[in-house]
Amino acid sequence: MRQVSDATFEREVLSAQGPVVVDFWAPWCHPCRAVTSILEEIDSGGSAGARFVALNVDENPVSAARNHVLSLPTVIVFDGGEARGRLEGAQRRKTLERVLADWVGPERRIS
Repeated sequence: MRQVSDATFEREVLSAQGPVVVDFWAPWCHPCRAVTSILEEIDSGGSAGARFVALNVDENPVSAARNHVLSLPTVIVFDGGEARGRLEGAQRRKTLERVLADWVGPERRIS
């Protein structure tokens, strides 16, 4: 998954064409690893649907604060520069798939 930063968040996420799934994480966060792994599997499934990126909140606190990320992991779907979907905390695969279904094409879903 491509990493974004405070310096690139506007360009890579808010100004992007189409939906972008942002994985807000930190290296010390064990539940983040599980969520990131699931998102990477969904992302590796093809090129249709949303783009997936990750933001290390320890290194990029401005973007995390602007998006009211208060717990980790947090996954936010942005489309048209606006947050359209949000999940906080460790989530099961099925929950992530359900929330992302509107942005991830069926050919990218994992079972």
